[in-house]
Amino acid sequence: MESGDLEPRVEALEDQVRDLTGRVRATEHDAAAARVLAGAADRDVGEIRGELRDFRQATTASFNAVRQGFVDLRQDVVDLREHVDRGFAEMRGKFDAAAAGQQQIVDLLQSVIIDRGK
Repeated sequence: MESGDLEPRVEALEDQVRDLTGRVRATEHDAAAARVLAGAADRDVGEIRGELRDFRQATTASFNAVRQGFVDLRQDVVDLREHVDRGFAEMRGKFDAAAAGQQQIVDLLQSVIIDRGK
C-alpha cells in the first residue's frame, strides 16, 4: 500500500461515514414518525372499535325495543279480537232474545186474529 494513496482513501471513507450518518439520522426520524403514526392508528382503531361496539349495542337495543313493540301490538290485537268476539256474542244473544219476543208477539197477534174470526 502506498502512502500517497492512503489520504484519498481515508477522505472517501470519511465521506461515506458522513453519508451513512446522515442516512441513519433520517432513518431514525422516519422510524420516530412511523411510531407516532402507528400510535395514532392504534388509537383510531381503538376508537372505531368502541364506536362499532356502541353502535352494535344501540342497534341491538333498538331491535329489542321494536320486537317488544310487536309483541305488545300482537297482544293488543288478540285482546281486541276477544273483546269484539264477546261483544258479538252478547249482541247475538240480545238479537235472539228480541227475535223470540217478536215471535211471541206474532203468535199472540195470530191467536187474537184467529179468535176474532170465530
